[in-house]
Parts: sequence; structure tokens; C-alpha cells
Amino acid sequence: MPHDPGPAFRALHIPGDPFILANAWDIGSAKMLAAMGAPAIATSSAAHAFTLGRPDMGHVTRDEALSHAADLVAAVSVPVSGDFENGFGDAPEDCAETVRLACEAGLAGISIEDTALPAATPYAADLAAERIKAASAAARDLPRDFVLVARADGVMNGQYDLAEAIRRIQAYEAAGADCVYIPLPPQFSDLATICAATALPVNALAAGPFTAHSRRDFAKAGVARISLGSALARVTHRAIHDAAQQMFGEGRFDSLGNGISGDTIDALLTK
Repeated sequence: MPHDPGPAFRALHIPGDPFILANAWDIGSAKMLAAMGAPAIATSSAAHAFTLGRPDMGHVTRDEALSHAADLVAAVSVPVSGDFENGFGDAPEDCAETVRLACEAGLAGISIEDTALPAATPYAADLAAERIKAASAAARDLPRDFVLVARADGVMNGQYDLAEAIRRIQAYEAAGADCVYIPLPPQFSDLATICAATALPVNALAAGPFTAHSRRDFAKAGVARISLGSALARVTHRAIHDAAQQMFGEGRFDSLGNGISGDTIDALLTK
């Protein structure tokens, strides 16, 4: 891993030419994704929680998230970004401290959302902006480059509308964010509206109904980065669920015949 992964990571964020930020959940998945061409890896708060046997949204501690992220940083040669939920605290200084600790862990950047976890309630808009302002100030004081992503999650969580989300990302831009993110707006066409509303690179989520669209579609909307969230992890959990349902419900094992070969996995893990 380069001493400063920030410049290479920042350079990937090109509006209209989005890179795929591959969210991994353990060392093996991170190494496979990097070996298959992922230009950068991200953690996934939900997928990481699943590996710990916990539900999503606010059930992983900052120390656990940092340790997990450091493992991925050590495992791959590409930049790694942290999906760090609400910054692991309500106060602006909590977000600032999380930025500093994330830098020490070797991360190229992190995302911070505006949700008062573990509830789905959003922070008041002024406080949400103050949190990003503190995180941005901490990022600018670091000894190396660091990409801070500010998320407006209220649309996805059913807490506010798209107009409010756009007002929030504009406030986050003014507060010093490097990239903004409104996960799963109501319509795919809303991505173009979001991209036009800010001068910053925009992250979009390839999940749910948006998986029907190609990278080219995201590019036409002006997106700079496409993340997977926990979508890829959920695909693996679907395989576990369906195979177990067949085994324990029907006594059949034919779904296990669809697995990738061990030789293929070994080759990717040692690439």
C-alpha cells in the first residue's frame, strides 16, 4: 500500500466516468475483488456487521470498524475507503476524531452519514453540516490526502424528500466535503438532478432497482463513483439462504454444484 493512498483515490473521482468502489466484507473478498480489477475497495458497515452476526445500522463499534478496515488496507495494494456510518458519535468532534483514526488505520477516505444511529432519524440539518465541517477540518489537518464523503441518507430511510437531501449535500459541499452521496433516490433519473446540484463528485449506489442500470447509464447521469454497499455481500447470503433451505427443507444438495472452483479462488487470492 502506498504511504499516501489519497491522491490515487481522489484521482479516480471523475464525473461522467465513474469507477466502481467494490465493498468487501473480509480479507478474502477484498483480495478477490482487487485481483479481478477493482481500482479501490471499501468496507461495508452492513456486510461487516453480518460477519459479526449482528444486524445493520449502528451495531459495530468504532474500534471494530477501524480494526476491520486496517485488515483490508494490509491485504490489498489499492486504496481502501471506510463506510463509517454516522462517524461513530453524534458530536462534530466525534466525526473529527474518527477521521484522524481512519487516517492512522491507512484508509484513503471515509463516508459519514447524517443518521442518528441506531435509529433512522436524521440529524437536524444544521448539526449535520457542522459534523461534516468538523470532519473536513480534521481531514485538512492530516499529514496526507484524505477523501471525505458526506452522505444524506434520509431519502433511503424515508425521513425526508429529495429536495431536502439536495439542500443537505449543498450544505455539506459548503462545509468542505470532497464527495457527496444520496443513496437510492426515488428514480434513477434523479441522479442527473443530484449531479447538477453540486460541483463535487457524486457517489451512487448500485443496489435495489438501480442494479438494472449499467455503468454507462450512471456515467450519462454524471456520477463519479459507484459503490455496492452491502449488495454483493447480500448475494452471497442469498446463496447461503437458498442452499440451506434446499438442504434442510428438501434434503437436496444440487445447489452446491454451482460453486466456483477452489483453484480459481486460490489463484485470485495469491495474485
